[in-house]
Amino acid sequence: MPDDLQALQAALTERFGDAFSIDPAWPGLAELAAMAGRSVRRRFTEADVSPELLRLLCGCALSAPSKSDLQQADILILRDPGRRRAIADLLPDMPWVIEAPVFLVFLANGRRLPAIAAARGKPFPNDHLDLFFNATVDAAIVLASFLRAADAVGLGCCPISVIRDHAVVVSELLALPDKVVPIAGMCVGWPAEPGAVMPRLPLSLTVHEERFDDSDWTAAIDAYDRRRAATRPYRRQRQVALFGEAAFYGWSEDKARQYADPARADFGAFVRGKGFCLD
Repeated sequence: MPDDLQALQAALTERFGDAFSIDPAWPGLAELAAMAGRSVRRRFTEADVSPELLRLLCGCALSAPSKSDLQQADILILRDPGRRRAIADLLPDMPWVIEAPVFLVFLANGRRLPAIAAARGKPFPNDHLDLFFNATVDAAIVLASFLRAADAVGLGCCPISVIRDHAVVVSELLALPDKVVPIAGMCVGWPAEPGAVMPRLPLSLTVHEERFDDSDWTAAIDAYDRRRAATRPYRRQRQVALFGEAAFYGWSEDKARQYADPARADFGAFVRGKGFCLD
């Protein structure tokens, strides 16, 4: 137990730059230490992930909570080199998409409920934004649950949200029908190197009690920028030709530059084109 406590405290301190009060008698500290210390993995060994293990992990992930038991999340497993190469070619800056032995796509499925309603001879007056929202949240919860299951058996994962930059192509490649939308991909494999804990914004900014309060957000983010730069500095600056070379380049400057360009402005049109009503 002391080792679990020490690992948990170290991971949280590295993650948030703050100390946590942890009672060594609390149960589950080993599980919490694994969660606090998790990291994205982008390099994998050549070892395969067996279909039986992958099916087990999918079952565990799909055991996650689902809004009103509607079960609107699906997982699509890609092993075929041709399909995986087609997706990897869309993402030339992410070679791990093809290097990982397995690539998953997490899907928001708003198709089943209207089909069930029609099959049971019932009206379906809920074809509006909430159908898409619920399916998306379900898929996100399943994705997060898969990450935890994969961590438990020693697999490494890297979520790939950028597939939504190519939602039309990915949807056609995977033959996704109406009301089924790719939310994110995920590389899965046995990690070839240790991971690293990525610092996160302080809990003083992201955890609220009784009421929302971000009145001190500028100071909190400035402190976070400097804490993160001390351990995880950016290797390059974005859009130097447009914004110049910053004397200090932290997380907030990077994100401001990243979203200075339009991103997925056509995603709403894609979702509508897949049959979702967003009103």
